[in-house]
Amino acid sequence: MEARPRLLLVVVAIFVSISAAGAAVINVKNYGAHGNGVNDDSKPLMAAWKAACGSAGAVTMVVTPGTYYIGPVQFHGPCKASTLTFQLQGTLKAATDLNRFGNDWIEFGWVNGLTVAGGVIDGQGAASWPFNKCPVRKDCKVLPTSVLFVNNQNTVVRDVTFVNPKFFHIALLSVKNIRMSGLKISAPSNSPNTDGIHIERSSGIQIMDTHISTGDDCISIGQGNDNVDIARVQCGPGHGMSVGSLGRYAGEGDVTRVHVRDMTFTGTMNGVRIKTWENSPSKSHAAHMVFENMVMKDVQNPIIIDQKYCPYYNCEHKYVSGVTIQDIQFKNIKGTATTPVAVLLRCGVPCQGLVLQDVDLRYKGQGGTSAKCENAKAKYVGYQFPKPCP
Repeated sequence: MEARPRLLLVVVAIFVSISAAGAAVINVKNYGAHGNGVNDDSKPLMAAWKAACGSAGAVTMVVTPGTYYIGPVQFHGPCKASTLTFQLQGTLKAATDLNRFGNDWIEFGWVNGLTVAGGVIDGQGAASWPFNKCPVRKDCKVLPTSVLFVNNQNTVVRDVTFVNPKFFHIALLSVKNIRMSGLKISAPSNSPNTDGIHIERSSGIQIMDTHISTGDDCISIGQGNDNVDIARVQCGPGHGMSVGSLGRYAGEGDVTRVHVRDMTFTGTMNGVRIKTWENSPSKSHAAHMVFENMVMKDVQNPIIIDQKYCPYYNCEHKYVSGVTIQDIQFKNIKGTATTPVAVLLRCGVPCQGLVLQDVDLRYKGQGGTSAKCENAKAKYVGYQFPKPCP
């Protein structure tokens, strides 16, 4: 009679080991994962997640060295684990058949106390980029984002390499308190809509010590966000760092308390940008933002507010943007521009409380550097080059 419980203990020990720190360890190889880059490991990884999520205490799910070819996977909670670490030691490689996907590839959702650390996440996007019509069509089919964090709380993402997504590298949706650091995010400069990190309807966001080289915005802060802190990010190539686009859809939330500092932009289309659509169906605010200690290296538009944003060929200009911009500070921003207009402040309804302090931006070509303003009365403090708008 005693043999059966002993056998059960042996089986459990195979699947769930205990680390020296006392945390339960779930090894994906024990759930049938091959890690050979050929076999589809989607189901084994989700089975390992189910075991990790269902375990109590501190749990680590280890994706051991190897290449794990997977289609869309959902790593969902809520979980019994007090903390859950997704330790990626190998590479996750996406399937290329778009028919398998919805809006995203890897989804972490409804988890409190999640850490995602290490490894490589390869979206194999090159095969899909020719099918992306979003740069030219409003009604385009959106391709899958590589990693979506949705409805998570108290999340850490660190030391992960993201390459070649089909669409965005990372999207944060309805996330509270997330710390991201040590990320390496890359895609070719001509890859469409490959935003590095896109943030929407979230709060308590920290992005630190990260390098982003991509084909679209390095970081894009969409609607409904509060308390976003970004520091020491290297951006380029790409479209720069954007708040927006805002004001396209009805019911969008305000964007407030954004602090961006100590960034370097190299060869990007924009530096720091706020972009909003005209003809907005409802009202919202973009307010209380500080952009400081920025270095621009050969950037087309180092400082830009554009309330007439429209990326399409035919755009109606019937009404001003419904987004009110107020209390925006640009401080200690220096470097070189590749177009003559280094500062463009193009507001719809007048922007309120703009401050430019210690700006030194030089055009590398002939003819000098200039600033252009529309409905923007700014306060200028300290050194200013180009000269402020009259």
